[in-house]
Amino acid sequence: MEPSDLLIDAFGRLPGTIRRVLHDLPVEQLNHRPYPQGNSIAWLIWHLARVEDAQIAPMAGHQQVWTAEGWASRVGLPLMVEDTGYGHTSEEVAKVQVQSAEVLQGYYDAVSARTVAFVSGLTPEDLDQVVDTSWDPPVTLGVRLISSLADCLEHAGQAAYIRGMLAGGSMGS
Repeated sequence: MEPSDLLIDAFGRLPGTIRRVLHDLPVEQLNHRPYPQGNSIAWLIWHLARVEDAQIAPMAGHQQVWTAEGWASRVGLPLMVEDTGYGHTSEEVAKVQVQSAEVLQGYYDAVSARTVAFVSGLTPEDLDQVVDTSWDPPVTLGVRLISSLADCLEHAGQAAYIRGMLAGGSMGS
């Protein structure tokens, strides 16, 4: 098995999880914060999509889907266009209010398609390339991809947990 096959499989697991979380989710539940300082499902899905988009795009040599395909205006958040949610305060989290689960699903699907296309062409040698020298040791492409994937999976799991809470535990796995 090639490393790219593993990455395709790993990143390919996210869309199904996100689809299950967002399926038929009313807007009130999508934007609901389970406690005053908590993250909503909308924020979690938006953030994981933004992080994946913002981290993969420069490594793949293309613009972020968020701006290149007009998702920033379609989602319509009162945030700076380059915002990914990293380091958000509670007040900033509260600004992430979306009008439909479908728009988040559409954005994530576009990001996921770009990610899978990128990782499908990677060789083992590509994964060893240093992409960030500001860390010690420097970060390779392979390490950055796994870091991004881990963050996305964590947030997808958090969103699924909130969805289950809101549905009284009936979401399924």
